[in-house]
Amino acid sequence: MSRAQRLLDLIQLLRRHRRPVAGALLAEDLGVSLRTLYRDIETLKAQGAHIEGEAGVGFMLRSGFLLPPLMFSEEEIEALVLGSRWVSQRADGSLGLAAANVLAKVGAVLPPDLKAGIESSGLLIGPGEAIAAGGAELAAIRQAIRGERRMRIAYGDEAGRVTRRTVWPFVLAFYDRVRVVAAWCELRQGYRHFRADRITVLEVTAQRYPRRRAALLKEWRALRDIPEQ
Repeated sequence: MSRAQRLLDLIQLLRRHRRPVAGALLAEDLGVSLRTLYRDIETLKAQGAHIEGEAGVGFMLRSGFLLPPLMFSEEEIEALVLGSRWVSQRADGSLGLAAANVLAKVGAVLPPDLKAGIESSGLLIGPGEAIAAGGAELAAIRQAIRGERRMRIAYGDEAGRVTRRTVWPFVLAFYDRVRVVAAWCELRQGYRHFRADRITVLEVTAQRYPRRRAALLKEWRALRDIPEQ
């Protein structure tokens, strides 16, 4: 196990305990000596971790500590690389650019041994079909979801019939071939799903919808028996 991985495991162990935990127990869980454990704790403190306690008393991690980049495990870096590559190729242009920027920022501050994991990752995204809806539409939908704004749309069904609706969007789902918006539809007075490529006109209004997005999402999940992620 690398030292970076061990430090990450130590942080995770401390986070599981709300009361001080003995150094001997931490050392046993990590498979290291007490001396090594104390050195690791001092290293984490130097990086900004609010660890309280001392030898013979126990240690506890106070809330508010954000993991520095070096605390990513090798598998977490692989997940970042794979996810970012998927987003850069499957999402709209602005979100794809943001994914590339995330990887660049993380790579800029990683230690050399972990940075190499980004540059030489063997995880690739295979070719896929082009997104049916344009990048501008997806970006506007994401803007409406973030701001909890009503959207006015013109929507065509499978038969080509177009209806005009005002909806409260709260989810944008990315499938392999289509992008789907989950929203409360004022016309139908219920939850509806709209393929993004069938939205022919889209306007994000300045009006907030009357319920919070989190409440809509929770109710929608309960109706569809979708577990929280």
